[in-house]
Amino acid sequence: MKKLLILAILLFSPFITYGKTSSISAKVDYIFDGDTFAAIVKLENSMRISVRVRILEIDTPEIHGECESEIIMANKARKRLKQLLPIGSSVELSNIKDDKYLGRINAKVKLPDGRDVSKIMLQEKLARKYTGGKRQSWCK
Repeated sequence: MKKLLILAILLFSPFITYGKTSSISAKVDYIFDGDTFAAIVKLENSMRISVRVRILEIDTPEIHGECESEIIMANKARKRLKQLLPIGSSVELSNIKDDKYLGRINAKVKLPDGRDVSKIMLQEKLARKYTGGKRQSWCK
């Protein structure tokens, strides 16, 4: 277990050096839901890793939600994120922060044309603003 933890720290330590003004390029690998996707990131040593990215400052409904309306909205949000981030497309990650789950980071995500993915999802009412803490229910 210690070896695994040390390996994870070594692999993800390059992310720690990136601040609010720095960004890294990544390729979209898989869409999990409306606010989380996998991306391939090239590290400073030219090694490539897959990392889960949770889009900063938004929360979308859960695919395995608490009610039917949440599940329907979750599928709409995931479908839209798949349109915005096609597999293999490039994105820019900035404001990178570690997440409470090992192997996942939180980041601002920008499209090649400069648009902010979180702003698009908020404008289209597929997400809510989220800054941490307990999330609101999507079920009424």
